[in-house]
Amino acid sequence: MKIRIVFYLIGLFLMGFGVTLTIKADLGAGAWDALNVGLSNVIGLTVGSWVIIIGVILIFINALIVRGKPKFLAVVTILLIGFSVDFWLIVVMSNVHLSTLLLQVISLIAGIVLISIGVAMYLQTKFPANPIDQLMISLHERFHLNFMIAKTIGEVTALILAFILQGPIGVGTIIITFLIGPMIQWINKPMTKRYELLLRR
Repeated sequence: MKIRIVFYLIGLFLMGFGVTLTIKADLGAGAWDALNVGLSNVIGLTVGSWVIIIGVILIFINALIVRGKPKFLAVVTILLIGFSVDFWLIVVMSNVHLSTLLLQVISLIAGIVLISIGVAMYLQTKFPANPIDQLMISLHERFHLNFMIAKTIGEVTALILAFILQGPIGVGTIIITFLIGPMIQWINKPMTKRYELLLRR
């Protein structure tokens, strides 16, 4: 049980840090993050608050996709992610400004890697998934798509909404949109083996 909780919390923590790095890179945030930033700029509230609000909406959408009941326990996951994003953005990195293109690129790449590792880690635990990742799982289960395709469908949908709201879309957004799915798919297998090995100890 301890291993599950550690994987869960570290995974969400890394996700929040990764999201912050992609936003701070200022080359275009990930589709969902660009949507949350756009909503924050247009309507108000923090980016983390919109992570939570969008997450609640997706809980119901995911239930419709799989024709099941809403997974309300996922609220715990989105609360932790929303808190993590606001913690990194507002408390830790509020005064961080990347002055060169090289630093921006490094921040973007590091963010993508950390998000992918974070997702792969906390999904191992079988605790309620982030509704965005649950969307990927729901599409996978309902339509038998692999994680790469299912994740990309969700990212493209969010990208369209972020564009409408004039969120921070750029070349980084395109890179994240089409790279995050394959990265999770690539990291998931070795992460599963590592997790199962630790559980046997």
